[in-house]
Amino acid sequence: MSSLVKEDLEKKLFKPLSQNLYEFIEIEFSVQDRYYLCVSVTKSEEVKIIMVKHYRIGLDEKYEVTKKWSLNDLQMIDGKEADTDNPFFDLHFKKVYSLEAYSCASKYAFARTVNKLNHEYLKKDLQIVNFDSTYINDDSIWSSNNKDCLVLMRICFYAFNLVCLSLCPLPL
Repeated sequence: MSSLVKEDLEKKLFKPLSQNLYEFIEIEFSVQDRYYLCVSVTKSEEVKIIMVKHYRIGLDEKYEVTKKWSLNDLQMIDGKEADTDNPFFDLHFKKVYSLEAYSCASKYAFARTVNKLNHEYLKKDLQIVNFDSTYINDDSIWSSNNKDCLVLMRICFYAFNLVCLSLCPLPL
């Protein structure tokens, strides 16, 4: 489903703006409408963070840009609590925007993409706080091409280790 939404967003919103959509996550912003937080790159290689409202008129899907920021203006991403599984985070521009992602995994996917594009295009000292750095940095052992599986992969690794340890006989 998300690949269809991404394709639709690219076709109806980002391609006409001459931008490449890198990542989008659904955020809880309003009860009536759906909102997405998108990360895109312009032809002039400027990274944009865009909040998009998604609504329907009849059978037609419509997208409207409600807020737009430059990654250059982003000072910090605060994940609120690194030790708990929660979807809340703050984006610190001149103003602080408190957001709720659809899931904790999507919050991490957004932070990873912003971090990656920052290193690729800006190379500025962007603060990403209250996130487990193991899941944010691409150089970690848990990094993979399918970043949505990171949490599940780590849980499986620990579960496998526990099973192996429980099957080992204790020396007498």
